[in-house]
Amino acid sequence: MEMLIPISLFAAIFGMVYLYLSTRNKERLALIEKGADASIFMKGANNKAPMWKVILVNIAVLLMGIGCGVFIATLLDEYTRLGDAVYPGTIFLTAGISLLIGFNMTKNLNKE
Repeated sequence: MEMLIPISLFAAIFGMVYLYLSTRNKERLALIEKGADASIFMKGANNKAPMWKVILVNIAVLLMGIGCGVFIATLLDEYTRLGDAVYPGTIFLTAGISLLIGFNMTKNLNKE
């Protein structure tokens, strides 16, 4: 029974990716059949950072933020009487701050 969870998660992710790619392909084929030039699909791609760089920067900054959140929460739990409730709040706070920093870094990547 426990094997159904990873299988269903993999099936859901595969289904979403397949649906996205097949829909995009059908839309592009329909535009080409109507006489649109294929170069419209590359419009604006020259001044943007590659998508893998954007994702990598955001994930790296998010993971660093979560790590800092765990560290700060451990210090607060150890040296104050706030208890275990400090962990989720600190982790979510630092993760949100790190996502804002990652967003600004992504904007700087797109400017270059």
